[in-house]
Amino acid sequence: MSLDMRFIYHQEKWPQFYWQEEALTELRIAVRYQQGKLLGRMAEIDVTFRAEAGLQAITEDVVKSSEIEGERLDRARVRSSIARRLNLEAGGAYSDDRHIDGVVEMLLDATQNCMTPLTAERLYGWHAALFPMGWSGRTKIRVGQWRDDALGPMQVISGAMGKEKVHFEAPAAVRVDQEMQQFLDWVNAINVTDGAMKAAIAHFWFVIVHPFDDGNGRIARAITDLLLARSEKNFQRFYSMSSQIMSERAAYYRVLERAQGDSLDITQWLVWFLSCLGRAIEGSETLVSGVLIKARCWRSWQQYGLNLRQQDMLNRLLDGFRGKMTLLQWMKLNHCSQKIAEGDLEQLVVCGVLQKHVGARSAWYTLIRPNIGEAGWFD
Repeated sequence: MSLDMRFIYHQEKWPQFYWQEEALTELRIAVRYQQGKLLGRMAEIDVTFRAEAGLQAITEDVVKSSEIEGERLDRARVRSSIARRLNLEAGGAYSDDRHIDGVVEMLLDATQNCMTPLTAERLYGWHAALFPMGWSGRTKIRVGQWRDDALGPMQVISGAMGKEKVHFEAPAAVRVDQEMQQFLDWVNAINVTDGAMKAAIAHFWFVIVHPFDDGNGRIARAITDLLLARSEKNFQRFYSMSSQIMSERAAYYRVLERAQGDSLDITQWLVWFLSCLGRAIEGSETLVSGVLIKARCWRSWQQYGLNLRQQDMLNRLLDGFRGKMTLLQWMKLNHCSQKIAEGDLEQLVVCGVLQKHVGARSAWYTLIRPNIGEAGWFD
C-alpha cells in the first residue's frame, strides 16, 4: 500500500517538539495543585488504608489500560495478582494467570521502581511480560525486541479490505534502535521539564516511534505512570490515568491522529493530556472515597477496643456485605459459639456502631456510620 503522507517524524528538526506556553500555564498550575492536594489528603490516613486505596487505583489502571486495546481482564484476578505482589493480602483463591500476572508486573515495575532508569532491556522485559507465549491473538510476534517490519510497515489502518484508510505509519524499523536510544536518553535526563508535561511528551513520542510489533499503547501508558510517579516522588498510585483515557477513548485517538501530522507543535496534544490528567485526579474521589470513608469510620471506632472478629466483620460491612448480618451469619463467618457472637454484637450495639433490627423471624444488624461529613474531599 503506497503512502503519500508526511508525518511528524519526517520533519528535519524531529524530535524537537515545541508548544504555545500561554495555552498551558494555567493547566500546568492546576494539575500540580490537584496532585499536591490529593497526596496531602492521602498522607492524612493510616498506611493500611493508603495501601488499599493504591490497590484499588492500580487494579483500575491495569484493567482499563487493557480495555483500551479491546481486551477485558477479570478484575478480581487482577486485584489478587497485585495484592500478592504487594503483600497486602492472601490474594484470594485464584490460580496464577500468566497473562494477567505479566500486565501487573509491568505496571508495578513502572510505579514501584519509578526512580530506576528506563532502558531498552527494561522495556524488552515489559514486552515479554505482556506476551508470555509469544503470540498476539493468533499472530506470532517478536517478543522482547524491537519490530523488524518483516510483514510490511507498521501502520494504523481502518476500513474494509480494498478500502483501507491509513491513519498513521510509524518510522521504518531500521530507525527504531536509534529513535529509542534518543527517547530513553531524554526520559532519563535530569531536566527542567515539568513532570506532568514530561509524561505527556513521553507518551506521545513513544506512540509515534511504535517500537514493538504489539503492546505499544499499554507500554506507553506504563511509561506515563512511571513518569507521573517519578514527578510526584510517590510510588503509590491513587488515581488511574488509563481509566480516564478509556472513558475518553474516542477523543484520545482523535487528538493523537491530529498531532501525528507534519508539525512539531504539539500544543493540542499537551492541552488534552493535561486536561485528561486533571479529570483523572478528580475522578479519584470516586475511586478511593470508600477507602477514605472506611478510614474515617475506624478513626471514630478506635476508642472502643474492638477485637479481631469485630474488626473483620465491620470491614465486611463497610465493603458492602451482601445480605443481612444476623447472629447466625456472625457465628458462621467467625466459626464461633452463639455466646461469643452475642457478646460481640451486643458490644457493637451499645457502642453505637451497629443498629439492631427485629423482624418476625430473626434480628439483623446494620452499620451506624459516624458523622464524617458528606462534602467531597476536593472542596
